[in-house]
Amino acid sequence: MTVQTLAEKLNLTVLSGGADALNREVTGGYCGDLLSWVMGRAPQNGAWITIMSNVNVAAVAELADISCVLLAEGVAPDAALLSRAAAEQIPLLQSPEAAFTLAGKLYGLLR
Repeated sequence: MTVQTLAEKLNLTVLSGGADALNREVTGGYCGDLLSWVMGRAPQNGAWITIMSNVNVAAVAELADISCVLLAEGVAPDAALLSRAAAEQIPLLQSPEAAFTLAGKLYGLLR
């Protein structure tokens, strides 16, 4: 499933990511807020669900080769994260739903 399809199916707001980035495949997921933990454990091409909203999220997403970042619970990215995500073509998606709910829905879509 592509990032764009995921955004549509989960009713997510796309905050950043160009056409190429939104066409990237999502093959798994990871939920976590401890950045060092996410770096070492998130699957490549995964959708990362978090409530973290600072510029370090973009760096971790890039290092872990994440397909997209889902900001849960209505969290808004700070200006530095939004700018870096746009520059690096990292799709940032936003949802008012809890991380637990998003994780369950993501799992259902990918299985």
